[in-house]
Amino acid sequence: MLYRKLGKTGQKVSILGFGCMRLPVTDGNPEHIDKKQANEMLHYSLDHGVNLFDTAYSYHAPSTTQSGQSEIWLGDTLKDCCREDVYISTKLPSWLIEKKEDLNYYLDKQLEKLQTDYIDFYHLHGLGQSTWPNLKSHDVLEFLDSALEDCKIRHAGFSFHDKLELFKEIVNSYNWDFSLIQYNYMDQDFQAGKEGLHYLAERNMGVITMEPLRGGCLTNNVPQDILAIWNKAETKRSLAEWALRFLWDQKEINVVLSGASTLEQVKENVKIAEEGFAGSLTCDEKNLMEEVREAYSERVHAMCTRCGYCMPCPVGVDIPLNLSLLNELYVYQNMEKPLGNYTFLTAEKESATFCTGCGECEEKCAQKLPIQKLLKEASDIFDKEMKKRK
Repeated sequence: MLYRKLGKTGQKVSILGFGCMRLPVTDGNPEHIDKKQANEMLHYSLDHGVNLFDTAYSYHAPSTTQSGQSEIWLGDTLKDCCREDVYISTKLPSWLIEKKEDLNYYLDKQLEKLQTDYIDFYHLHGLGQSTWPNLKSHDVLEFLDSALEDCKIRHAGFSFHDKLELFKEIVNSYNWDFSLIQYNYMDQDFQAGKEGLHYLAERNMGVITMEPLRGGCLTNNVPQDILAIWNKAETKRSLAEWALRFLWDQKEINVVLSGASTLEQVKENVKIAEEGFAGSLTCDEKNLMEEVREAYSERVHAMCTRCGYCMPCPVGVDIPLNLSLLNELYVYQNMEKPLGNYTFLTAEKESATFCTGCGECEEKCAQKLPIQKLLKEASDIFDKEMKKRK
């Protein structure tokens, strides 16, 4: 495993971080983590040098308003490890803060769930136009000072899903140690993006990136014309390796979080990380990746990462799956498979057909997508085709 220092913290962290957001489950219920598989994944990572494990208050919960099982599982799994050998990273549920007292309440709850006296890297989760002003009104920066002084947390940072201008404002507001941003070869001009990445590095803040594969969009069901571009490379690599090597090629990035769901994915990520040296890609390889990026940009319709922040829908619509079906239609130009899945969703009353246009999903969307418009488009296309085939 390769290691880099996490900005001004000076902590030596593995370039691959273990994300605990998409752990395997036993029956489709996010609360029912398959502990046998998940434990194998974590211990394989540990045995191969991964030392940073990232979770959050609401990971593996029915909704983002509830306490999830991810922190509990991680606490149980790491309790027999030497605490000084691992870094635990978790996040304050920013959207649940209604009063100043909530800040310490959730931190103490998380320490209890994780079975630890301190958290190495503590994030304000998902800062944006609504959460940031609310947290400031409840003196969140004073709370961080106090938590650091009391040694409940060792380093303070934030994760971010909003516009670059707000990102810079937040960076300049406090003596942060690090930040977690969404970044991959498709998202260089999205949210904080490349400019935000360099903005952090210039201030010696640690840089952690998430969504390296864009929720699997860059590795699953890849169109033939995109594969044809990759196949022009002199050195052949898997799609996951291309995506991860793009990130590690940049010296400004300290850690890449990958939320694997299988042991095979963990093994692949660990193997790729062995060659994740900064500046190791050739000019031809970088040009090839830019060609892929341009080709994708012409096809993708709804840039959804399936993070699930928009869920649950008040009327039961499976929003990420509906957007995925709409994308599938645009990417593959084939009605059959997405229509079959949409028909099933309609029978389960989970399709875009049942969207009431309440807008609650757009308020929670980390990607700031026009979800109502996209769901209406999906409904118009698929419902029309369903009627035509009856």
